[in-house]
Amino acid sequence: MSSLAANIRAAFPALQQSGDQVPFIYFDGPGGTQMAKQAIEGMLAYITGGMANLHGAFPTSVGTDNLLLEGRKAVADLLHCAPEEVAFGQNMTTLAFSIARSLGSFISSGDEVVVTEMDHRANVDPWVTLAKDKGAQVRFIELNPDTYTLNLDRLDELITEKTKLVAVGMSSNVTGTVTDVRRVIARAKEVNAIVVVDAVHAVPHLPIDFQELGCDILFCSAYKFFGPHIGIAVIAASLFEKLQVYKLAPAPQQIPDKLETGTQNHEAIAGLIGAITFIEQLGEGHTRRERLVSGMQRIEEHEQQLTDRLESFLRQMPGLKLYRAAEGTNKTPTFAFTLSGIKARDVTSWFAEHYHMCIADGHFYASTMADKLGVNPMGGWIRIGLAPYNTMEEVVLFEKGLKEFMATH
Repeated sequence: MSSLAANIRAAFPALQQSGDQVPFIYFDGPGGTQMAKQAIEGMLAYITGGMANLHGAFPTSVGTDNLLLEGRKAVADLLHCAPEEVAFGQNMTTLAFSIARSLGSFISSGDEVVVTEMDHRANVDPWVTLAKDKGAQVRFIELNPDTYTLNLDRLDELITEKTKLVAVGMSSNVTGTVTDVRRVIARAKEVNAIVVVDAVHAVPHLPIDFQELGCDILFCSAYKFFGPHIGIAVIAASLFEKLQVYKLAPAPQQIPDKLETGTQNHEAIAGLIGAITFIEQLGEGHTRRERLVSGMQRIEEHEQQLTDRLESFLRQMPGLKLYRAAEGTNKTPTFAFTLSGIKARDVTSWFAEHYHMCIADGHFYASTMADKLGVNPMGGWIRIGLAPYNTMEEVVLFEKGLKEFMATH
């Protein structure tokens, strides 16, 4: 095990073996990573140190006010945006539906909304619902079923003067394909369309620069990058100020508070800060932003070593179909495959029982892509997602397990 892997694993209590208990091997990162101890400690500190709601004169309330401010600043450094552009919510899906409802005044009958065939439905259905409510048409950027990438060659035809909103995922939570979202954003901006980027799967693996991207809305979720279950929306201030959100009359009118209906999950925000601290501590630099970018680059380098080994193995395995773009296409360390004639759940159940491996199966809410690629009759894909706490030893053990499974089934 490399020194970096050992250092990273030490930060995750769930990975520590207790007594005679056989430890789990977590290959389910795309569905949610394990939580770093910095996140756990942050949550415990808030819970045990005295909790309170906002805007009071007493110390615990002032502390909670400061906690939210620090949470926004931490996210701003992670994603390179302004703190006042950061809003918290239950999860991406809930935030997306709330924002979609707030965008109602921007969409009219006869307008067009563009989504993709690759995305998780959380970045499809909120905008499709909005379009249906307003009488707008929905157009899809198509998936190339041979390359597992989006067909961006027809952007000029798909995104037109009628287009008011474009939603695209930065990286597929199934195939790992990293889409050239800058190309999509550039075309959308030529026609003054609002651009929504789903970065939920990308943030755990890639440095993100909201300002450089130039999109209007970006989503991510802390439980995908070593923190608790909380959703994050970054909304460009120029758009955020114009949103007519559904809120209680006395609630704040200013951004970002106006989107955060009701009391937020304060302890989760404390955990989010801890998760960002974990990434920061892996890096170097004079500012938190520099350390976070450096930390993400170290994560990328470690994950790439495991990716190269695992991808080579999967591509050579007889009877296995790997749904992964070719060399030259940027991808996250996420692998989806099927085994000929075998249900996906039979595979993942066997690995859980015999190798204590957490491997997921299903359509993973990328249901349009699942339909198009015809995997649903087999129960969807088998998906292995690598996280920075995974090791080469775990990858080698999976290879052994898969050979054993194939030899006995």
